[in-house]
Amino acid sequence: MSDKPNIRDHKRRLLAAKYELRRKLYKAFSQVPDLPSDMRDKHRYNLSKLPINSSFARVRNRCISTGRPHSVVEFFRISYIVFRRLASRGSLMGIKKLSW
Repeated sequence: MSDKPNIRDHKRRLLAAKYELRRKLYKAFSQVPDLPSDMRDKHRYNLSKLPINSSFARVRNRCISTGRPHSVVEFFRISYIVFRRLASRGSLMGIKKLSW
């Protein structure tokens, strides 16, 4: 399987972390109703000039072993398919198959 989606997602995470503070400040200043409209417009313009991939909305939780974007266990960052396989083998510490 190709690692391209995981690499792209990792780059987006780094970019989002880099521009996080700047993005939050521009967003907060552009939403303050007490500021003059030209200043709010300036902050909205600066917000629009940031890289598109620096937004946290562009970050996708992906499985680190398969790159699968759906049904990812967030704590382990692996998909349920891989999680179940590893858990049944006993490869995950503290996780065991539930049986009644």
